[in-house]
Amino acid sequence: MAQEDLEKKVDLAFLAAFYGGLLTENQRRILSLHCEEDLSLAEIAGEVGISRQAVHESLSRASARLEDLESALGVAARFRRMEAGLEEALDALRRQDYSRAERVLVSLLALDQEEENGL
Repeated sequence: MAQEDLEKKVDLAFLAAFYGGLLTENQRRILSLHCEEDLSLAEIAGEVGISRQAVHESLSRASARLEDLESALGVAARFRRMEAGLEEALDALRRQDYSRAERVLVSLLALDQEEENGL
């Protein structure tokens, strides 16, 4: 499997963790088989009982829906920013660079406040 394909699957699985509940049951199942079980389109088709083309179309629709939701809501991107900031603060604390840790935490709180206020 190409690195790009693997990254796409990981990104889809990540988005599905946030927005999967907004997909149809069929889309969630097919996406899970594709991303988590790493089944081919033909294997998924056999498992679900639909054509390979229908699997492809369902994956395409699910992927587009997840990307649309992320574009509109940005929950996954916010999570990644917060996680990176917390890791940076933890690193600063481990190095006993308390002023850097405080700056990072203050910026994360400001980011959180901005997003709560819709800015």
